[in-house]
Amino acid sequence: MAKVQLTLACGAYDLTRGLLDGTTPPQGIDLVPLTMPSPERHWRMTRGQEFDVCEFSMASYLASREAGLPFTAIPAFPHRRFRHSYMFVNARAGITKPAGLAGKRVLVRTWQTTAGVWMRGILQSEYGLPLDQVHWVAQSEEDIPLELPGGIRLERLPADANLDTMLVDGELDAALYPELLPSFVRGDERIKRLFPDPKAEEQAYFRKTGIFPIMHTVVIRNDVLAAHPWVALSLLQAFQRAKEQAYATLENPRTVALAWVRELLEEQKAVLGDDPWVYGFAPNRHNLETFCEYGHQQGLTRRRFAAEELFVPATLHEIPKYAE
Repeated sequence: MAKVQLTLACGAYDLTRGLLDGTTPPQGIDLVPLTMPSPERHWRMTRGQEFDVCEFSMASYLASREAGLPFTAIPAFPHRRFRHSYMFVNARAGITKPAGLAGKRVLVRTWQTTAGVWMRGILQSEYGLPLDQVHWVAQSEEDIPLELPGGIRLERLPADANLDTMLVDGELDAALYPELLPSFVRGDERIKRLFPDPKAEEQAYFRKTGIFPIMHTVVIRNDVLAAHPWVALSLLQAFQRAKEQAYATLENPRTVALAWVRELLEEQKAVLGDDPWVYGFAPNRHNLETFCEYGHQQGLTRRRFAAEELFVPATLHEIPKYAE
């Protein structure tokens, strides 16, 4: 039987390398990989459903389910990131703890950016910050139009605004941003992190909640699923096998350019366990339910979605073993 040709838009990570280089091909599928920056990939999938399969923002996916966009996820999560490290403040703003963000002008990329949803949710649930007491400032337009909760004040910057300069100069007091800001990377002393020891804060958060925040999932167009319902499990198996292959590579000190890779892996396993990037529905239920709650509280969805509703039903069970 001829294989089904599908395009896959995703990031070039160690976790996806097996799919990109063909060493962990999904059964029955001729995969055509396309790599590009996350914002472009998410925008193109949201606006035009250009790809058959796409690594996709969790927050945009929640909003897309609310909007009825024609794709459905499988429980593969190729990008996660702790977020305490990405909360920045102007050093002269007098902000020394999360409560100090109240009444301040705080930047986000967009309201529905996944990193921002997690950071706002964590600040509210773990540190008691009332989100309606912050003057939020967004860098860009939303991919999917949203109706924000009552009391939320959101200003949008002009397209030509330099957000990093605004934070350095004090026009913005703080930023919850998906990536490290240029001023922070170059060591500008006018910018500092909200948490002086963010790694310790992130580890404490994980020990308390068990959550390693999911940033992205993988979605498949519904017309593809209707024509070939088996591709969901085939792709999930291949993503799982590619992840296992990435772990094996990390275990080999000859393949990783880190002097103390063994020590770093041992530290990671001691805190996060043997499989921090775990795929499948059941091991991620709490993570996903927490994000659904944050998304509902922050206006991405008018009702609180159950985590099961987000995924192809056939993928809610244990991941079948990949056939070599």
